Amino acid sequence: MSGIVIAQGYGMTGDEHWYGSVAEEFSAEGHEVVVPDFPEPFAPEAEARGAPAGETVLVGHSPGGVNVLRLLQRHDTAAEGAFAGVVFVASMAGEVGYDALVPFFSPEFDWRRIRRAAREFRVLHAADDPVTGERTAEHVMRLVKELGAEARVTASGGHVPSTGGSRPELPAAARLIREVL
Repeated sequence: MSGIVIAQGYGMTGDEHWYGSVAEEFSAEGHEVVVPDFPEPFAPEAEARGAPAGETVLVGHSPGGVNVLRLLQRHDTAAEGAFAGVVFVASMAGEVGYDALVPFFSPEFDWRRIRRAAREFRVLHAADDPVTGERTAEHVMRLVKELGAEARVTASGGHVPSTGGSRPELPAAARLIREVL
C-alpha cells in the first residue's frame, strides 16, 4: 500500500477539519497516513516520512501546500525517485497579502525542480476562497502552468474550510488522492 502525508494549514493541528476523515478513510484501506502535528503550527515545515517517495502522495492544505512545494524543492529525486503525486487544497503559488505568510514565499520557488519531484499534481480550490481572494485564478493557473497540474475549481467552498469555520469531511480531496495513488 501507499503512504499519504497531509501537511495542514497555518495554525492548525492534524486533528482539525477534514484531515482526520481523509486519514481514517485511507488508513482503513491499508494505506499509511501521516498527519503530523508540527512543533510550531504558525511556522510549519513539511516532511515526508513513512513509505518511499515513489509510493507516497503528499497533500498540502493552504500554506501546507507551500510547505509541500519547499519539501519537493529540497527532495533528491535522483537518489530517491519522484513522489507518486501531490494534491494541493486551497493552496497558494505566491504571496497572498498576509504579513504572517510572507516568509513562506521566500526565496522564489524552483518550479522545474519541483515538477521533477512528483509524477502527478492535482489542485482543489474554491473560486470564493477569501484567502487568495481576487487572485484565486492566478494561484491556480500558476500551479497548472508551472507543474502541469490538473485543477478542479468549485464555485463555492471558501478556504476549505472557510476561514473561521470547520469542515469534517472533504470527499473532493479524497477523490484527487485516489487519482494519484
